Amino acid sequence: MTRSPEEVLKIILSSKELPTLPVIASKLLTLTAQEDATLTDIANLISQDIALSSKVLRVANSAFYSFPQQIASLNQAVSILGMNAVRSLVLSFSFLSMKGRHKKSLFDFEQFWERSFVEASAAKLILEQIANADAEEAFTCGLLQNIGQLVFAVTLPNEYDGVLQEIKAGKAGSDPDEEHLEQVIIGCTHSIVGFEVTKTWGLPEILVNPIKYHHHPLAYKGNDPRHKQNICVGYLASVLSQIFYSNTPEVYHKLFRNEAKKLLDLKVLEINTILKKVDKVIEQSAQFFGVKINPVKTVAEILQEANLRLSLINLSYEEMNRELIKSKMELEKLTEELAHKNRLLENLANIDGLTEINNHRFFQNFLDSEINRCIRNDRTISLLLADIDRFKKFNDTYGHQTGDFLLKEFCRVAKEIIREYDLIARYGGEEFIFVLPETSSEEAMVVAEKIRKTIADYPFDDGSNIYQVTISIGVASARPAGNEFLKDDLISLADEALYEAKNSGRNKVVLCTSKKKKKWFAF
Repeated sequence: MTRSPEEVLKIILSSKELPTLPVIASKLLTLTAQEDATLTDIANLISQDIALSSKVLRVANSAFYSFPQQIASLNQAVSILGMNAVRSLVLSFSFLSMKGRHKKSLFDFEQFWERSFVEASAAKLILEQIANADAEEAFTCGLLQNIGQLVFAVTLPNEYDGVLQEIKAGKAGSDPDEEHLEQVIIGCTHSIVGFEVTKTWGLPEILVNPIKYHHHPLAYKGNDPRHKQNICVGYLASVLSQIFYSNTPEVYHKLFRNEAKKLLDLKVLEINTILKKVDKVIEQSAQFFGVKINPVKTVAEILQEANLRLSLINLSYEEMNRELIKSKMELEKLTEELAHKNRLLENLANIDGLTEINNHRFFQNFLDSEINRCIRNDRTISLLLADIDRFKKFNDTYGHQTGDFLLKEFCRVAKEIIREYDLIARYGGEEFIFVLPETSSEEAMVVAEKIRKTIADYPFDDGSNIYQVTISIGVASARPAGNEFLKDDLISLADEALYEAKNSGRNKVVLCTSKKKKKWFAF
């Protein structure tokens, strides 16, 4: 007779084999739940575990976050990442350290963590398509959402082996309903078990609700938009992972596209970005966290192989071999040509043809990204809007070729002055805009004055003549805060300052002091 869910949970929660959180992770959950907890308290706690501290620093300095500056200490990492992100990192490392001790189980622990890692990476990538969302939190949710399977394997290994045997005996080409089998054979599903166990660990609701509802996101009836968002992302990450592990990847590819649009209102371009990047994100994340996984194929390769299998069902062995070899050669050629064309298209889309710096379109996207980063980390961003003085006179006097030379040479000289992670882009005509992430108004004024003076002192020599060029620069800084912040307001402030610099004699740097400034405006 099958047990009730309550009986199953009672057995599991009293089992000596039930996994427990490492001490540091458990203390961190208690600490972050306290209202008076400080970032210093969190850094001091994590620093008690040298191995954990080094892992946090390694990931913080990786492309997982892509911070422009090097993070040298744990205190600095906690300060920049914030409390929730550090908690998510520590929990992720803690879960990845859990190992099974039941040697005779059919459960493959390595494959479980590999698949969990795929879903975690997919969840983070999906949520990155949504502005101001906490992608690190989504990573932890994705990593945890099937933790109930591991709990079954270590606390009820014999019963769970029965589930695994039924799955293995299922018809080839079909994907069995695991939760239905768990309910029939054990009496409870891994979603409910994972939800109840992680609650006993002290995990917050924002992390445990996605475990309960990740197979059925519409079953969540709460009103918290963050909870609902994380649940939908967990479900979509699970669907996306099926493309890599299912016998029918084309079914889940179609399902993911439809559900991503319906649940998160993702646009076609955003969905294509996820499908195109997911394999690289999985491999990079595995490298950052020190997790060994098998090589990951692209979604395009998986779908092409699935289509090829269908088309080869009725071919003879010899014909199949010939077609496979031919298809592989064509695929390799197509992949190479596509990569080359993508590089050309990227340059055409993002680079200004004359000056060979980034164009207005790239600047707008870059500014959106940096503003979102500033909102998450409570940092300041600065813009410099520069205009070459009396440029029309150069064109009228010396011709457009000379004008083009001055524009290109100005960009080359200015680019050498700014930092590697700053941006210079052509704003339009002879106007250029600089984006300085994590830069105060005082620092921005220093940079702007350095650019102005360098240009004024620089001999623009085209081989025939030497030209003296000056520029005027408008400076604006802000500390963005939430949805009320508009990037167009910041650009307008820089434009106002440039207008003042031009009207007050040119060859000047002016910091915007608009009386219409918003509360986020920074002097």
